[in-house]
Amino acid sequence: MEKRSLKSKIIKWVLFAIGLIGAVVAIVFDSQIFGESSIFNKPISDNAVLNMLYQKVPAIIRSVQIAVISIAVYLVVSILLNLTLRSSNRGITIARLCASFLKWALAIAALMFILNAWGIDATTLLASAGILTLIVGLGAQSLVADIVAGVFIVFEGEFQVGDIVVINNWRGTVKEIGIRTTKVVDAGGNINIINNSEITTLINQTQEISLAKCTIGIEYGESLTRVELVIKNNIDKIKSNIPSIIEGPFYKGVDKLNSSSVDLLFVAKCKEEDIFQVQRDLNREFKLLFDENDINIPFPQIVLNEAKKTAESPTVKQKKQAKNFVEEQKELSAGMELQDDDR
Repeated sequence: MEKRSLKSKIIKWVLFAIGLIGAVVAIVFDSQIFGESSIFNKPISDNAVLNMLYQKVPAIIRSVQIAVISIAVYLVVSILLNLTLRSSNRGITIARLCASFLKWALAIAALMFILNAWGIDATTLLASAGILTLIVGLGAQSLVADIVAGVFIVFEGEFQVGDIVVINNWRGTVKEIGIRTTKVVDAGGNINIINNSEITTLINQTQEISLAKCTIGIEYGESLTRVELVIKNNIDKIKSNIPSIIEGPFYKGVDKLNSSSVDLLFVAKCKEEDIFQVQRDLNREFKLLFDENDINIPFPQIVLNEAKKTAESPTVKQKKQAKNFVEEQKELSAGMELQDDDR
């Protein structure tokens, strides 16, 4: 697959190089090809159709010349923009927007020149139709709205290339902000192309540090005080085992009293691109910690024998230590309140 892609790229660049050389040659021999004394102005046959086709050769050459030069200008300017503005995500965003605008501008200009090469006066065509009538006739109202929205997106800095965003309930990484559309890539590599004017809801999850959560259930028969002391003695170790955590993890307390478990909630601050991996790592670390300390995580089962109390009752001192730890964790994690229950 990679060899085929490389081969197609080589063929594409070879064809472009041939076209560029041809365009330069056409410029050098401009008078011989396009002038009044051009060899293509002389008839080559008694057949009128053949003569007409022969006389259109300069128009074909001029069209190819214009197209190749336009592509060359676009490539050169795009490379210069990327080299100049690639130092930051905002610079990359502006560079891609300018490149997108340049592509459309060159395409329109090239079309005008090609029409002239074929003997069609594009200026007269536009004047006779009326520019406003032409825009409405082409249904370009939405295009204008897309362009205006794209300019505001870039210069207001609502989001940039590389940001993780949720646009119209689609979560992904911004790959490109164009003059007309924005491309967002999700975790599966799927690309969602959205018209700029159709971006109605936007959540930028990259500008601020994100909050990862981990919920672990313990048995009702387990001593909550003992579990909290185990967490207290090992929570710093868990942080050292997960380098992606920026702040935390913090113990938020008992989140829910479910039918068969007491759910404990933990939170940690991290970068948005690391949030799901941090959540998985937290699950793993707390599972290992609970296994080492004989703390059972409940699962659906049928108990046939009478339950026996295995854990020792905590002392007054242990109860006090656990309570102090819970209060300390509340203070440290103040303001870290979860808004999205699906995470």
